[in-house]
Formats: sequence, C-alpha cells, structure tokens
Amino acid sequence: MIQTVKLSKLRLSPINVRTAPDEQLQIGPMAASIEAKGVLQNLLVTPAKKPRGSYEVFDGGRRWRALRLLAERGAISEADYDVPVMVLTGEDAELSETSTATNFHQLKMTPAEECRAFQHFIGKSGDIDAVAKRFGVTRRFVEGRLRLASLAEPIFEALSKGEITLDVAKAYASTENREKQLLVWNTYKQSEVTADTIRRVIENETLKASDPIAVLVGELRYRAAGGKIDGDLFTDGNDRWVNPEIAHRLAGEIMETEARRIGAETGLAWIRPIASNYTHNAAHGLYRVILQPPELTEAQRARLSEIAERRTVLEVEMQAAGLSEDEFKLLDQEDDRLIAKADAIENRAPVLPDELKAHVGAFLVLTPQGEMRLDSQYYSEQQILLEKPAKPVSGESDRDRDDESSDEDSPAGGFRFAERGSSQPAHRPEIVAPGGKPLSGRLYDELAIQRRDVLASCLLAQPALALDFALFVMVDARMCSVDGSVDGSARYGTTIRAMAPQDPNVGDMPSSRARAYLAEAHDGLDAAWTEHDSEVDRFEAFRALDDDSKANWLAYIVALSLEAKPGAASVQIPLQNRIASILEIDVAGWWRPTSENFFDRVNKGAILSLLHDVGGPALTARHASLKKTEISESCQKLFAGESIVEPEVKQAALAWVPNAMRFLDEADGPSAGPVDDGGVECLRDDGDEEPAAGGDDVLEPVQA
Repeated sequence: MIQTVKLSKLRLSPINVRTAPDEQLQIGPMAASIEAKGVLQNLLVTPAKKPRGSYEVFDGGRRWRALRLLAERGAISEADYDVPVMVLTGEDAELSETSTATNFHQLKMTPAEECRAFQHFIGKSGDIDAVAKRFGVTRRFVEGRLRLASLAEPIFEALSKGEITLDVAKAYASTENREKQLLVWNTYKQSEVTADTIRRVIENETLKASDPIAVLVGELRYRAAGGKIDGDLFTDGNDRWVNPEIAHRLAGEIMETEARRIGAETGLAWIRPIASNYTHNAAHGLYRVILQPPELTEAQRARLSEIAERRTVLEVEMQAAGLSEDEFKLLDQEDDRLIAKADAIENRAPVLPDELKAHVGAFLVLTPQGEMRLDSQYYSEQQILLEKPAKPVSGESDRDRDDESSDEDSPAGGFRFAERGSSQPAHRPEIVAPGGKPLSGRLYDELAIQRRDVLASCLLAQPALALDFALFVMVDARMCSVDGSVDGSARYGTTIRAMAPQDPNVGDMPSSRARAYLAEAHDGLDAAWTEHDSEVDRFEAFRALDDDSKANWLAYIVALSLEAKPGAASVQIPLQNRIASILEIDVAGWWRPTSENFFDRVNKGAILSLLHDVGGPALTARHASLKKTEISESCQKLFAGESIVEPEVKQAALAWVPNAMRFLDEADGPSAGPVDDGGVECLRDDGDEEPAAGGDDVLEPVQA
C-alpha cells in the first residue's frame, strides 16, 4: 500500500544499490523534474531501528537525493514535505535483491523519444528556457534534441530503430539542410561509416566559420550578401557557411582592393592577392628575386672594427682577478650593448632598388588568422640578375662608367635581364658548410640519414598524417606516373612498399635521440599478433587489434619507410620537407652537432665562419689560435649549451643546425629536385677540399 512519510523521516539505506556520486546520477535534472511535477513514483522503504518512526530508503535513492537537494536550496520544507512510499519488510538480502531488480529493469528513454518529447512540449509552450528548466537540462541540450527531431524522416526513423548511433545522427544534424542530409544518407546508408566521415562529407560543400576567408569577410558582410549559416549545436566553433561561393567572392573583392592600394603605395609592377598563406603554387613560372643587403660603408666597417677591439679588451677585463660583482655586471652590460650594435650593422635588411620596382611584384597573402599581409619575397616574370657595381679603376671617373652603361638591358641600377636559356650554377644551401664550402659526400649522407630519423620520430605521433602520406604515395604513383616507370623512392621519399630504405653505406652511425626514440616506439607496440605461425592467423589477429593499435603500427611502418635521400644524389626530397613543415619539426630539439657527427668532419675555416655567424668577431677571435681538435671540443660544448657565453650567443648556438639537417622549403634556396649526378654537388671524401667555382645565385625559377 502506498502511503506518505515526511522527508525528514527518511534516510538512505546502506543496502541501496545506487552508490555512484551525485554528478554521475544526474541529481540536478532529477531535482528540477520533481520541483516541476512532484514525485511521480513512490520510493521503497523499510522501517529503521532507530529512531522510532523513521524509514530507510532502499530503492529510490536518486529521488531521495533530489528531494534533499531541493530542501537544501529552500525549494521545499524537509519537515513538511510528504513523500509517497511503499513500506516493505524483510531480510537485508531480500530487500537488496528487490532494489537491484527495480533498477535493473528501468528503461531509459531513447534519444529519438527525447527528441519527440521536447518537440511536443515546445510545440505547446514555445518557451525553450522553461522546458530546459522543467527537465533540469541546458537550453543547448533542448535545442540539440529539437535539431535531431527535425532530421530528414529516413534518418530520424533509423535513429528511432537503433540502426544508427546518436553520434551519427548528430553528424547528419550538423546541417539544417534536409536535402543535403538526404543526399549524404542515400550515399552512405548501406555503409558502416563513422560520424566524422558523415560530418566531413557534409562540410565539403561548406565553409567553416573559423576559415581565414570567413574571418576576413566577417559574418555581417556575408549575411548582407545573402549568405546563410548552419549553426552546429553539437560541436563548439563548428558553424558552417553554406554559401562558400559568396564568401570567396567577397574575399576576392576585399583583397583586390587592398592589392590596388598597396600597388599604388609601393610602386611595384604588380600585387597579386591569393587567399592562402602559401605562395608556392601561385609563384609557379615566376623567378624569385634574391636581394642582397647593401654593402658596408667605410664608417660601418670602422665601427665593427672598434667594437671587436673593445670587446677583446672587455673580455680580458672581465677575467681579471678581484673584480667585484657590480664591476663585472657593468662590463657585461657594455659587452651586450656592443653585441647589439654589431648585430644591427651586420644584419642589414636587403634593399629593393627603386629602379627595380617596375620589374618585380609580390603576393598579398591571407594568414591563418584571416589577416592580409604582403609577402616579403619579390618575384619577376623575366629572370633578372642583380649586379654589384664595379670598383673604379685608377684614373676612371664615375662619369666614364656611367657613359658605358647606357644599354637598355643593363639599367644603371645594377641589374640586367638574363638571356633565354641561361642559368646560374650554384651550390644548393643544404650541401654548403658555414663559410661557403660544400660538405663532403659522406658527411652529407650521414646528416641525411639522421635528418630522416628526426622526421620519422615526429611522424610517429601523427598516425593520421602517416595514413594520408601512405595513401597519397600509393595512389599517386599508380595514377600520375607517365609511363609507370617513375622511381617511387626518388619521387616520394619513401619505400612504402614495405621494403627497407636503401641508406647510404657509411658504416657505423653516431648515436642520436631520434634513433633511440624509434627503438623505444617499437617496444611499445602491440606485437602479440606476430606470434602466430601462418599468415592467415597473423592477419586475423592483426584485424582484431583496436583502431589505436593499428594506427600506431601504421605510423611506425610509414616512419621506417622514409628514405634519407634519393639515390646517390645529394639533394633533399620536397615532399618530406612539406610533411616536416606540417609537423612543425624543431630539428635542434632532436639533434645537436658534436665532434663525432659534425665538427671533426669539416675544416677549421668552416667552423670559424660558423662561430662568426653565431657569436660575431669576438667569438671567432677566441678560437682562431686554437688547434682543430681544440676548436671541435669547444664547439661541442658551446652548441650543447654547456659553455658560459652571452645569452644571445647561447640561444643562437642551441638553435643552429647545418642546412643538411634542416627541412628546407622553396624559399630557402635553389630547387631541391633531383639533379644530374655528374654535377659537382658534394665532395666525396673528408670535406677539406675547395668548392667548385660557381656564380652567385641571385634569382631562381620557382618550380611546382
């Protein structure tokens, strides 16, 4: 028989099966429902031994907790509130069984039933906030259920029957356009696809609100032009602009206007807007103008000499015995100021001559933040060669030289147009050691292997990128090679067909962090499936692995497929460099130059040039009189951050790696595509030879 008991007379029984924390039991929504509708189902209680007249709740613990929460909030009076209960007596085991059976057979509303229920209540009141409060949920939750209720009928019916999951239904509901929902549904309803796949297919014909183009245009301008927006109620920041053609047109107009303004202001031959931060494709067929900093003036040379002499004196004074801390600090501060002044002189910004502006242009790019920025690189439609002014010959006047430079193809500004078919031989930046000499062939090979290991180690953490890379190579090699004979290793930088990469034969390799990391990664893989004898059993065991384990194996096998370099040529692989830019690899964090792997392998002049680049004349002067082995040992400590030097020098040393270890892009120098092995690109022994003669590379064609 159902009767009522005051809330103050009830307490939770220790045999109640509901023991989870309140937040897991969703007590808040339950309290909101009871406040709106009252207790709709009685609690099961048993008389308590003490105090007399009290009862223990052994079924209905959530309702009891919700009532106590309402009492704490002051919504009801604990002493006066009547709770409907059914009083049962018996042994603890019998009562616990009753509690378990009651909870076990409770059936929660399906998402589809929730959708129709909310749709019904909203249809009556039209007040979403009131319905949300009534059921103890958020407004966004109600809006999400209403969006699901408005799904195209076949999709909602599949949700009702349990044929698709709630996540898949939410993916379809990421757009309000029922026609688009049905188009995707009819394509994928017979396939086992994930919610992410459905969402990506729907998004392909839309534009994210966070896309740089959308940020540039702005929602107000887009809506004013007739654009519509699909709000995603299930994923924050994932609203979709369903008319991308409007956004692209508006962005083009904005950038064209800005390009005209910059063109008039700078006097450049052209400014081309591109809705991207990557200029490579747009620059195809153009020539990159490599500007040089202006020559040092006599005053600047004199000032650098004065700074070097003064810093030498300061170095001696700072090492003097008995120097107080304050005195040392003053000397050190003066040294820092001198370093800054020398840097300002040495790091002179390249200058675009006024007479060259009418022949070059630049790209107006769109940053990932949706901001327009003029790219710092200049391009020309015709190859232009910059020329340094000839030094006057004794007895020759400036007027004499001007008279000889009247040819229209050799403007007085110091540049000329290259003849068709002419080329400028140059060493690619990745093979050049500090000071301009090329690395030895063997050293380049070793650095290429270690650089490859760094890329492989970073690729391990990006299984999705590894999958994209693997699939691209397999499909592209089959579909895009002209005659099917293209060497995949040279073209893509990976063996991908499960063969081990053909590393250069350099003997024992120096230890490195990346190689150790690859070995540790292998030990962490789920390799139980490899213990089966037959291929079929191993295949079935591998199929049984979870998705994460498979993804880790994929990343590992792709990482191990990476080639160090294409065949015998000492060049980098552009596709690998692009992957490295996506991964934002900091090579200096993975690899540091040591005596074994670098300094013992290049000549003294190269090391002194490097020291000058890192720390200026003072650092070079400290090492100039040392023997090669002593310089090598000192550099190993310096570039490991173990030497006591100025903070700026330490920072530069810790960030430095040779170009052969960097992942260079097209802006860093000549194209890294395969070259004729007959060219003098690397010297094939110990690296102390002189480089082959070659002209300065002042401008290069941009290749796709």
